[in-house]
Amino acid sequence: MEQVTSENFFSKARIHVLLFIATFLTTYYVNGLWYSVTIMTILLSHELGHFFMCRKYRVAATMPYFLPLPLPPFGTFGAVIKMKGLIPDKKALFDIGAAGPLMGLFFSIPAIIIGLNLSDVRPVPSDTSDYLGLGEPILFSCISKLIFGQLPDGMDIYLHPVAFAGWAGLFVTALNLLPIGQLDGGHIVYALLGKKSAIVYRIGIFIFCIIAILLYPGWMVFAILLLIFGFRHPAPIDEITHLDRKRKILGIILFIIFLTSFTPVPLKL
Repeated sequence: MEQVTSENFFSKARIHVLLFIATFLTTYYVNGLWYSVTIMTILLSHELGHFFMCRKYRVAATMPYFLPLPLPPFGTFGAVIKMKGLIPDKKALFDIGAAGPLMGLFFSIPAIIIGLNLSDVRPVPSDTSDYLGLGEPILFSCISKLIFGQLPDGMDIYLHPVAFAGWAGLFVTALNLLPIGQLDGGHIVYALLGKKSAIVYRIGIFIFCIIAILLYPGWMVFAILLLIFGFRHPAPIDEITHLDRKRKILGIILFIIFLTSFTPVPLKL
């Protein structure tokens, strides 16, 4: 067993800290301070949800790796943690998978509400060559209608950076909740259905590839990754013990969150 000293702890933590700083800088560079602080908070809360749930069930996991990208519109590829240990049972698998999206959503929705109240409603410009439209998932659309009502024709919401970060958080939540493979949604589906989840994975990948081909070619790279890695999920040690009723109900709620947070065409150039 390796002895953990302060020296090797800081040595291991260095890469996580450097990536965190780099991602803060790239998100700041792309969309400014308010966006950077908000999106970093959402991403960190998502990954810490997974991390602390792994600690609860004594599943070895790394600290979050942030992925910087100095390009618009997001300035980042998000963040990930790597689980190194075996998951003991379906209960632990469900809780680890669900904790990230729930924590991310916990910060994304207030960001959307606060950011929309700071946003402006303006006419859509006649020259739309530099105009970036965002797909509106049902949840985002409902919140915006509560704040602004029905917009007149020719008008649109120009999002404050905090609102855009909330939208991006919703986007990340939906992407992670795809019921496929080793995504968070894949963990949840496997915990609910066991080996039968393979059928759901195949249906999910097929639908996603159709969306990528017919509606939004920007999904193609992610669709290819799902085709390569999305069909299988490692089994927990205990596959016999089933989930309790509360987790089954939460699983249904998370599926509804996915449906109301996902947009097939996220960016409209």
